[in-house]
Amino acid sequence: MRFVVEDRVFDILDDWCFGIVVARGIDNMKKLDGIKEMLDNSISTIMAEMGEAKIKEHPKITPYRQAFVRLGFNPNKFAPSVEALISRILKGGQLPSINNIVDLTNAVSLEYVLPIGAHDLDLAIDDLAVRFSADGDSFIPFGTATAESPEPGELVYASGSDIKTRRWIWRQSEQGKITETSRNVFFPIDGFSGENSAAVTRARDELAERLEYFFKCTVKVGFVDRHNRSIPLD
Repeated sequence: MRFVVEDRVFDILDDWCFGIVVARGIDNMKKLDGIKEMLDNSISTIMAEMGEAKIKEHPKITPYRQAFVRLGFNPNKFAPSVEALISRILKGGQLPSINNIVDLTNAVSLEYVLPIGAHDLDLAIDDLAVRFSADGDSFIPFGTATAESPEPGELVYASGSDIKTRRWIWRQSEQGKITETSRNVFFPIDGFSGENSAAVTRARDELAERLEYFFKCTVKVGFVDRHNRSIPLD
């Protein structure tokens, strides 16, 4: 299995880059206090840093909003995932604990203000790809069982015809979400070369370190950009 970025993607976002983490052999069943503490600390830090800020104008958020515009998405209607996550915290002052892997992903995402996905590899039917949508693609929104079709030519994360994330990093699917039984997980961290790629690498390495520490699992890291457009996940 591989992670692959379609060549046409870089015609629009030539500076796009990805920090990649793959973790195998996770036990995600039992709550770990250390992860909850990490999440709580990240929430407190983000509230202190952005509590008085206009999040849409924050320099760590604006590159994603600008990229959404280049892709034809209205970021006021379809907010990048990291912006939506922070907005939720600023409005409510908290974030519910889901499970170890989701909580750890959110903690690192907030710490670095970067969008980080988490996909169950055992539910992938083919290579994981960033590509433009095609006829026959299917997306099942969180909390539903009813499939919908992406708009033609929409940038998505996909495995075969299963759409994992619509509108790039806007909304994730039921198809591959992380649950307590997830054991093998793919984490993409989206960023931009020359903009925040150093933060992407630091977040990648910290996430890998925390996964090894908490779960004693096997972890592999990588980096994908226009010079290296695919990477094996096995």
